[in-house]
Amino acid sequence: MCDNAFMKEAYPHMATITQLENGIVLITLAGELDNHEANQIREEVSTAIFTGKTRAIIWDLYQLGFMDSAGIGLILGRMRDLVPVNGETLILNPSPTMQKLFQFSGLGDVVRICTVEEAIDEIGGVVHEK
Repeated sequence: MCDNAFMKEAYPHMATITQLENGIVLITLAGELDNHEANQIREEVSTAIFTGKTRAIIWDLYQLGFMDSAGIGLILGRMRDLVPVNGETLILNPSPTMQKLFQFSGLGDVVRICTVEEAIDEIGGVVHEK
């Protein structure tokens, strides 16, 4: 088991991308999401979408402390990429800061913020709560 405080300090940009069953991708973000990290995530997730392997993306933002416009663009862009396959995008566990960011940027009505249980009900599959 690793010490989260150490990990955030040593690795301020952390993303874990997990392909779950039923075409669900879980992206867990920690620390800060900036342009460099957003580009890396975009490449990997877009490939999964365009090869037909993804029907839903769950963004777990519980440990995310900062996100700039590149992060917002990353999430919105993947939402757009999923439209042709009637895919879904869900936001899990956003901190109050991230919730305010979505509201202030005008995205409060666009993004779907939910709990783990709601995500499972909406898209099926298995999602493990931290």
